[in-house]
Amino acid sequence: MLLHDITLENFGAYKGKQVLSLNTKPGKPIILIGGLNGCGKTTLLDAIQLALYGSRARCSSRGNRSYEAFLRDSVNRQATPKQAGVKLWFSTVVEGAQRHYRIERYWTVSGKIVRESLSVFINGEHDKAISETWTDYVEDLLPLEVASLFFFDGEKIESLADPERAAPVIESAIQSLLGVSTVEQLRTDLLALQRRQRVTQDDEAALELIASIEAQLDENEVARADALQRLASVRADLLREKKTLKLVETDFAKEGGDLYRRRAELQAQKEIAEKRLEALTEILANTVSAGPLPLLLLKVQLERLRRQVVQEEEAARAAQMLDTLSSRDEMVLSLLGEGVTSTMLERVTQFLEGDRARLAVSAEAPRVIQMSTTGIQQLNSLDQVLDNEDHHARELLAESSGLREQLDALDRQLAGVPAEEAIADLIARQDVVRRHVDHLERELRAMEEAHASRVREHEQLVAARDRAYGKRASDLAKIEHRSRVVSYSDRARNTLEKFGELLLQRHISHLEVAVLDSFTRLMRKDGLVKDLRIDTNKFTLTLVGLDGDELNPARLSAGERQLLAVSLLWGLARVAGNRLPSVIDTPLGRLDSRHRKNLVERYFPQASHQVLLLSTDEEIDDELLESLIPSIAQTYTLVHNDTTFTTTIERGYGWGKTRYVA
Repeated sequence: MLLHDITLENFGAYKGKQVLSLNTKPGKPIILIGGLNGCGKTTLLDAIQLALYGSRARCSSRGNRSYEAFLRDSVNRQATPKQAGVKLWFSTVVEGAQRHYRIERYWTVSGKIVRESLSVFINGEHDKAISETWTDYVEDLLPLEVASLFFFDGEKIESLADPERAAPVIESAIQSLLGVSTVEQLRTDLLALQRRQRVTQDDEAALELIASIEAQLDENEVARADALQRLASVRADLLREKKTLKLVETDFAKEGGDLYRRRAELQAQKEIAEKRLEALTEILANTVSAGPLPLLLLKVQLERLRRQVVQEEEAARAAQMLDTLSSRDEMVLSLLGEGVTSTMLERVTQFLEGDRARLAVSAEAPRVIQMSTTGIQQLNSLDQVLDNEDHHARELLAESSGLREQLDALDRQLAGVPAEEAIADLIARQDVVRRHVDHLERELRAMEEAHASRVREHEQLVAARDRAYGKRASDLAKIEHRSRVVSYSDRARNTLEKFGELLLQRHISHLEVAVLDSFTRLMRKDGLVKDLRIDTNKFTLTLVGLDGDELNPARLSAGERQLLAVSLLWGLARVAGNRLPSVIDTPLGRLDSRHRKNLVERYFPQASHQVLLLSTDEEIDDELLESLIPSIAQTYTLVHNDTTFTTTIERGYGWGKTRYVA
């Protein structure tokens, strides 16, 4: 993993936007960041952890406060609005390919509410799914427990200076960093698998279930047969009662029972027919007879009248034409006299005189009626009117005839209606039998449903029994499989236990050598410690002096114990082989000049491929700076303004006139 840059926006003492480039150079792994106490060195370390782990980050300034309270207090006092954030850009190898991550974590304070947002960009593109599951995702990239061994400050180093207090760190590092926990996790997973493969009395339970279903089937068979028998009995009773009802209804019909039940209906029909006949008689007498219908009796006289009217019309037309023809004929003869022979003229004259003579005969017919034009039109349309009246009258007469026939039939039916006393017994008997039939029909439907329910229950029980037999066969195979799984799991757990012990012993052996070598490199007293042992059970660190006896850590100075803690962290990193950045805050607090020189020259340049070194002016002074320069890629100084209580980041390392810029 390689850190590329970190951005702080209104975070702690860092007002506004502050960016640090953390890129290294070939052979120069150190990023040196200087600052006086209270300038924000530890805040910078907290920002890296906060960007990666959020609420799980082990920030030194959080204390016992809640995460929301920590975020609220981390916003710069002069920020407006109350919003802060950290961005971290780093790259690492995932599945054999280089992948770049940019984490942007922002939070806004509004009253008592703190709203936080997290966005993760992979190779420059926002990944919503990973942003939402970053807490789990980052554990695969850089577990929190592992990161705590590479991101540490002077106080943590001091706490590890006591070998007894270093035991939990050694155990955690060996378990997580060196992979021993993976073996133990495998043993735990196998144990959980064994517990899940419980070999219970499944077969006995399956047999009990099958027996229970068989018993239910026997009960169902008895109930189904009983329901069928009752169904047959009700059907027989119903058939018998229906026959009785049919006989009663036959006797009732013979005695005129049907007519008796229809008496009111027949009486109503008679009243309706009588009213309609009376209405028809009134229409025929007062309406139809008072109209043009009686003229049908004068059919011959009307025909004579029509002929006389026609003759008079023709005589009138002939008289009108005689005057016109006389003038015309004279004009025609005068025109013909000049161009035709006398014979031809005589023949034409005779024709014209004969034609006028015929018209004169027609014009001499007597005019007795002399009917007007309107009268002639009415006379001509009288035939259609009389036909309509005749048709209407015939329809009314036909309906009247039908009503009289209907009334005769109704009178005959009403005459045949028996007296109520004569059929009272039959009516009562018929009602009793009909009620009994209705009751039996309802009972039959209930019996049919009960029998159908038993049939459905039988089908369900048969299906359940088939499933139970099938499940038992499957369970027998599973029980055999579970037994094999439990047996093989026991063997695997025993093998893993032995492997874990050997792996632990191997890692501890390598760790003992690496820590002792690191301690020897950093110490100025050669030969103070001859050997170093780590207990495989308690993970405690034991020093052995030159005389072969245990060396009490109390005999070491405070600086030597601090170097021992650094050696422990250095040895862990060397054995693990993880290429992770090291972030070291104020590492030289209790060391004398000789120890500081050894740490600067022998540890910092080799602690990792990337080392972020946070130092005060008294720790990395000008002399130690000269020793570090060959390994420094970049330098920064945190400059604090005591008036505004804000910190800015400037290029270069140093205060006053002496300043080194990488």
